[in-house]
Amino acid sequence: MPRYLLSVHTVEGQGRAPITEEEMQESYRRIGVLEEEMKAKGAWVFSGRLDRPKAAKVARVTNGEVLITDGPFAESKEQLGGFYVIEAADDDSALSWSAKVTEVVGAPIEVRGFSDYRDG
Repeated sequence: MPRYLLSVHTVEGQGRAPITEEEMQESYRRIGVLEEEMKAKGAWVFSGRLDRPKAAKVARVTNGEVLITDGPFAESKEQLGGFYVIEAADDDSALSWSAKVTEVVGAPIEVRGFSDYRDG
């Protein structure tokens, strides 16, 4: 079955409004319910929440030497905040999952298929 990346995007400096501990727990609960639904329907492969962009390091080769620098690779206000790797029958099914994810996490979701994944 085809695999898709559902990437959760955040905008630097546009954090969520402060929320109470109770609201945070409700958010975690809703995410848990969604992930359990994904697992029950055979869609969930893996997910992860990323650390803040300022914690990123970038390795690159310059003049034959590997340099490690601070900060995210992309110089952008929008950053990758987390992701899901799912299996879905087709693009429409993947988009249906992305609609559920954006409702739960309240952030834009980019959907991209893995071009090199083959059933084996």
